[in-house]
Parts: sequence; structure tokens; C-alpha cells
Amino acid sequence: MEQAKQLGASVYFGDEASFALWGSLSYTWGRRGHQPLVKTTGLRKGYKVFGAIEFFSGRLIYQGAEERFQSDSYQAFLLQLLSQVSGKVILIQDGARYHTSKATREFFGKHTDRLTVYQLPSYSPDYNPIEYLWKKVKTAATHNRYFAEFVKLVASVDKALDVLSTQADEIRRLMGVYTTHLAGFATV
Repeated sequence: MEQAKQLGASVYFGDEASFALWGSLSYTWGRRGHQPLVKTTGLRKGYKVFGAIEFFSGRLIYQGAEERFQSDSYQAFLLQLLSQVSGKVILIQDGARYHTSKATREFFGKHTDRLTVYQLPSYSPDYNPIEYLWKKVKTAATHNRYFAEFVKLVASVDKALDVLSTQADEIRRLMGVYTTHLAGFATV
């Protein structure tokens, strides 16, 4: 964070999530002896979303896609991020294959004037606060929900993201959960 202050840079935590057409199952209440059922279409299709949240301001930037996560679509999202943020950006990301591919590393090389990238350690989703945001979006948009059509899933996820994008205080609260969580790791 010290480097961000020195550079006058924004610090974004980036990640992506997939939201399945069949929804997501979660805990729910039901009458004893009557297990609640959630319908499904049986289709294996998902809505993919790239996202980034800014550590200090709580700003959320996201972009949805129907196709698989790939280097090209990730780079398109990063271009969107850079077009919406003025000044320098420090991006903290995990080691997904399309984050570290040759094409993406070349993209980073072409944008070193504005973009500095740091990798999180492998297999450490707890270190990325945007994971808390994805959990909140799934709770609001897909938990125990049936989507007869893909467009209804997209609408539900986009609505949840649109609402959160106007709630910087809530996103900063999620950052507080993140920093408290990390403090717990530091004391172990």
C-alpha cells in the first residue's frame, strides 16, 4: 500500500467468477420431513464475470461474458479497467492460467506505464477480498434460484452487481472483513 501512495496509484484486486444457470444451492429452512427442492434446466451453461474492486475507494468495475475465461477476454477486461480509471493502477491477481499466459504477460509489458501487477500466492483465495464480493453476489443473485432462461440468470447477476457498484461503503466493509481475516493469519 506504501507503493500505491508513492505512485498515486489505485489498488485493485481482480478476479473472476462463474454463475451457473442451475443456480447455487445454499442453506434454507424447510418443514421437517419436506426437503425444499430447487428446479433446474439441466443445461450446463454459466455467466462469466471479470471484476476488480479498489481497496481504498470501494469502487467496483466488472464485465460479463458468456464464453470461457481466456487471455483475450481477460485483456479486454483490463483495457476496460484502464479506460475507467485515471492514473496508475496496481492490480493484485491470482495465478489463473489466463492471468499468466504469454499473451497476457505481453499485454502487461505494453502497459507498464500505467499498470503494475502483483500475483497472489498459489491456492490462496483467502488473500483476495473480491472473493467476499462474489459470495455476496451469489447470495443475492443465484442462491436457491431457478433460471428457466440464461438471460434471466444474466439479469439477476447484473442487477446484484449494479446494486453493489453503487455501494462503495459495503465494498469497503468487505475490505475490512478481508483485512481482519489477514490479521488472523498474521497471528498464527
